[in-house]
Amino acid sequence: MKFVTTLLAASLAAVISSSALAAVSAEEAAKLGTSLTAVGAEQAGNADGSIPAFDGGLKTAPAGFKAGDTVRPDPFAGEKPLLVIDGKNLDQYKDQLTAVTAELVKRFPSFRIDVYPSHRTATLPQALLDNTLKNATGAKSLEGGNAIDNVLPGVPFPIPQSGAEAMWNHLLRYQGVAYSTKYDSWNVDSAGVPTLATTGMAYNGFPIYEDLNKVIDAKDIFFQTKLYYSGPARRAGESLMLKDAANPLEQPRRAWQYLPGVRRVKLAPNLAYDTPNPGTAGSGTYDDIYVFNGALDRYDWKLVGKQEMIVPYNTYALTYIKDPKPMTTPNHLAPEFVRWEKHRVWVVEGTLKGDARHIYHKRRFYLDEDTWNALASDQYDARGQLYRGSYSFFTQSYDVDTPNTAPHVIYDLVGGSYNINGVVGPYGGIKYIEPLSKVQWSPEALAGAGIR
Repeated sequence: MKFVTTLLAASLAAVISSSALAAVSAEEAAKLGTSLTAVGAEQAGNADGSIPAFDGGLKTAPAGFKAGDTVRPDPFAGEKPLLVIDGKNLDQYKDQLTAVTAELVKRFPSFRIDVYPSHRTATLPQALLDNTLKNATGAKSLEGGNAIDNVLPGVPFPIPQSGAEAMWNHLLRYQGVAYSTKYDSWNVDSAGVPTLATTGMAYNGFPIYEDLNKVIDAKDIFFQTKLYYSGPARRAGESLMLKDAANPLEQPRRAWQYLPGVRRVKLAPNLAYDTPNPGTAGSGTYDDIYVFNGALDRYDWKLVGKQEMIVPYNTYALTYIKDPKPMTTPNHLAPEFVRWEKHRVWVVEGTLKGDARHIYHKRRFYLDEDTWNALASDQYDARGQLYRGSYSFFTQSYDVDTPNTAPHVIYDLVGGSYNINGVVGPYGGIKYIEPLSKVQWSPEALAGAGIR
């Protein structure tokens, strides 16, 4: 694989872990909005034209969309694949695929990759783009990259100098100020049998985007979520809530859980890192959700570089599917529902620290240059063997200038199973809402709603 040189200077290796890393120079930041887009992506297309130049993203809704709708029609529904990758031509395209993608092609003759024309559809509100320019010279990473400070709402490090800074761009990616959705999570076991794991109502809030003029400091909550489960019957009435802060070393993830059998809200500090996620039937951890979430402190992060990759993108047919059953086929998602495109991604590699514990010894993430969403991952065990891998399914909510990656899937290559979470199509998609009140984000609010 050919990677571009990263911006991490060799002298940074001597910086002690508790100090703040310096921002980029004004000269470097001046590239934003010229050779680089406002979020740090390359403005130009690639050499052969398979990745187009950025032209401002998708801001116009296709015909048939009505203002206020939460189901967004596919603007590219009439397109046909440019090529199909399968076992016959895998070697020709292997360098443009994640390790897990290539492994799925090799293992399953039924797995194929339908590659469509690439569209750089991502857009963000202008105020966030303005803040991102200021962050380029003002934002700081602390504690060896494990925390951030002096960040305005927007991309914190549009010209990242380290792997940790790139991962913070993913963690703070813009997904709206708040949204709600009803969703399903499905498990497909090694025998190919799909089972409904959970049906729930999710409320996700991003407090840092409520006031676009407020500087984010280390104590601020940047992400909070509440989940209320209504199915299947064994999980009905359960609920949980968690909150993540900008300095997780000083303020670790706070989590609470309500279980109907206990009839009270309990602290749940283990809903993080590699604790198995019960909704995935053992195929995923809590920090696998959204491809990656949570604290960075158990890994050393390396910014490997940027690469042209074939990844899921503009997956409107999958995101807004009304009946997920045809999609949950044995061994893998049905290929006809997954749209793949070629895009440039930042490649970030995490290696487990010697004194840390996690079931993944090494993790490789692929971050979209236009949104900083983690589009895919490869996870390796302590023996260095490929273990699991994830994908998120990006669509642009073109009516509100908001990127969305609601569904995400994780494949367990050892167990032979997979889980797809955040299936919102049967319930009308994503609804962007006003932020919930502080009272609604209190632990007591879980008990009031968690009744069956």
